[in-house]
Amino acid sequence: MPINTILFDLDGTLIDTAPDLAYALNSVLKRHNLAEKPYEKIKPLVAFGSKELVKFGFGCDEFAPEFSAWNQEILQIYKANIAKNSALFAGFEALLKNIKSQKMFWGIVTNKPENLTHLLLQKLGLKPDVVVCGDTLEFNKPHPAPLLYACAQLAVLPQNCLFVGDDKNDILAGKNAQITTVAAAYGYGKVEQNWGYDFIINKPEELEKWILD
Repeated sequence: MPINTILFDLDGTLIDTAPDLAYALNSVLKRHNLAEKPYEKIKPLVAFGSKELVKFGFGCDEFAPEFSAWNQEILQIYKANIAKNSALFAGFEALLKNIKSQKMFWGIVTNKPENLTHLLLQKLGLKPDVVVCGDTLEFNKPHPAPLLYACAQLAVLPQNCLFVGDDKNDILAGKNAQITTVAAAYGYGKVEQNWGYDFIINKPEELEKWILD
């Protein structure tokens, strides 16, 4: 069936947010007189949210007495600097224009909370046709519900959609929703063949073939 909608994961797929999340973590570590963490070690953790950054930065688990306070500190600093260095991955500005010129839909399905997602999109001037966040519904990825909800909001069939993501949970969510999946190898995680994705891309421009078909 022809593709009329492309849905994207946010962090590590559509927008390079790792620099600002790394800044938030290292700012908190400095506050507590702890050594900053290397950017390259923070980047793969971004997809898993701020709690994973706390665990990595402070070397603790969620039962640590100060865990919640540290997490809130990171989130506060991140929110205040959410578009300091974050930007669309190279190639997406033209790609999104092409999607709209072909009268196709594009949207975001992310596990990032609504308040941070909408703030980031506002700061970057992005206006997707649909946005589904980690706290929009009862379930989030890898559950299919967020993707199916996005399709319902746009009144499109899952079979007419692509879902692009850089994490295993993105691919699982797409498969569970019967949506064609595209693994973004340029993202934060290392894409594994056993994820079962339908296609893999090394740069956003490779999505053009579905827009022009």
